[in-house]
Amino acid sequence: MTQDSHQPKISSLALAPIKFKLYYGTFVYTPALGELSVSTDTCIGVDKKGTIKIKKQFEEGSDSESNIDLVIAENGIERSELEILDYSADPNKFFFPGFIDTHIHAPQVPNNGIFGNTTLLEWLEKYTFPLEASFKDVKTASYIYNKVIDRTLTNGTTLASYYATIHENATKLLNDIAYLKGQRALIGKTCMNQHSPDNYIETLDECKEAQYGVIKHVEDTNEGHKSFDVITKPIITPRFAGSCTEELMKWLGELSQSGEYHVQTHLSENHGEIKWIADMFPHFDSYADIYAKCNLLTNRTVLAHCIHISEEEKDLLVKHNSGISHCPTSNSSITSGEARIRWLLDNGVKVSLGTDCSGGFSPSILTVARHALLVSRHLVMKSKQDQQKLTTAEVLFLATVGGAQVLNVDSYLGKFETGFQFDAQLIDLNVENSPLDLFPFQQGRWQELLDKWLFNGDDRNTVKVFVNGRCVVSKV
Repeated sequence: MTQDSHQPKISSLALAPIKFKLYYGTFVYTPALGELSVSTDTCIGVDKKGTIKIKKQFEEGSDSESNIDLVIAENGIERSELEILDYSADPNKFFFPGFIDTHIHAPQVPNNGIFGNTTLLEWLEKYTFPLEASFKDVKTASYIYNKVIDRTLTNGTTLASYYATIHENATKLLNDIAYLKGQRALIGKTCMNQHSPDNYIETLDECKEAQYGVIKHVEDTNEGHKSFDVITKPIITPRFAGSCTEELMKWLGELSQSGEYHVQTHLSENHGEIKWIADMFPHFDSYADIYAKCNLLTNRTVLAHCIHISEEEKDLLVKHNSGISHCPTSNSSITSGEARIRWLLDNGVKVSLGTDCSGGFSPSILTVARHALLVSRHLVMKSKQDQQKLTTAEVLFLATVGGAQVLNVDSYLGKFETGFQFDAQLIDLNVENSPLDLFPFQQGRWQELLDKWLFNGDDRNTVKVFVNGRCVVSKV
C-alpha cells in the first residue's frame, strides 16, 4: 500500500464525494473548559467539504419534518443535492465531537494490558523495544497498524497523534492506512540513536534519511489539500531525551522550525527517568530545558505525561505555548504518578488526553477521560483540596477541544459550530447490549446521562463515526 513513483495515489474515505447533509437531533459538546452545551431539536447543515454551514435550534418537541423543511427553504437548498439524517425520534441518541488522542504508540497496541509489575525503564526493555523492533517486517506492521486504526476509529477517535517505530517503510505504511480509512493522524517516525537495543537503534545519518523520507511521503499523500482537507501530517518525534543525542535533538528542532512541523516527545514521566536524564545532560537546567534549548518546544509541541515537572518547567511550557498529553491510564498502570491537571490548567498550560498504548491498557479516549476524573479525586484524597477535582464536562473538554488546542487545530475541530468540520460520533445509549442501563425517569436529564456514558459507556455506544463530514464507521 505504501506509495512510490510507480503506484497510483491512494484515496481517503474522509475525502470521498458527498452530498450536502442535514443532521437533525441532539448535539452535545464542550464550548469551553467546564461548560457543557446540549442542543436538542437542532439542525446542522454540512456542505460537500464537510464544513458546518448551518446550525439552527428549534423548540423542544417540535415537529422535525416541518423544521427541516424550514431550514431547506431558508437556505435555498436543492433537495436533489441533499441527504437528510433525522435522529430526533430516539431520545437516547446524540452527536458528540470526535475524540482526539494526542499520545498513542501504534506499534505497541498488541501489548495493551501487558505490563506486569514493571515501571517505565524496565517496561521499555522487557516489553516495548522487542515488539517495536519487529516492525522491520512490513507484513507485521501492516497487520498490526490496520487493527490499530480500526480499533481507535470504532472507539470514536477521529484524530490521533501516533508514534511509529524507527523504520521508514513501516511508518509510511501507518500513514497510508490512516489516510485510506479516513482517520486524521499525525504520523511520527520515532527517532532514537542512543541507549537503545542493538537491534533497535539508528545512527544520526540513518535517522535523517528516514525522517526526510517519511515527511516527503506524508506530504505527497496530502498533496493538493489545504487546512481541514489535510488528513495526515508529519510530526517530529524524538522518543525522549534519553534515547536521543543532543546533536540529534538539535537537528530535529531545526527541522521542525524549518517546516513548521508538530513535535511530540515525553517529559517527566518517572522519577528514575528524570534522574537518569539529569545525569546524562548535566549542563541543562532541567529536563524541559533540554527540549527548549534544542528548539523542540513550540506552540505545536505535545509533551506526554509531565507528571513531575517543576514550577520552572511549567513556566517554560507556558512561555512556548507547548501542550501536554495527560495519560492517566498509563501513569497508573506502570506506577509513574498522578499528574496535577488542575494546577496545570490554572497556570495556563494547554492540556489534552492520550491513551499512551501500551503503557495505557485501552485505546479508548472515553476510558482515559474516566480515569482522568478519578485520578483527580485521588489527588484530593491526599491534598484535601476539593478544587483539584475534574468534572465530567472538563474531562470531555480535554478529550475534544483540549486535544484540538494542543495540536493547533482548534480553529476547525472540536465543536459543533459554523465554520468547523463535522468530525463527530453518533452515540446511542440504548444500543443492543449497551453496557449502561437507562431508566424512564432519567430521560432528558442530560448531565446525568453524560455522567452515565462517561463512567459506563464504551465503543458499543459509538454507532457511527464521521470525519470531515464523511461516515467512516457505521455499526448500524
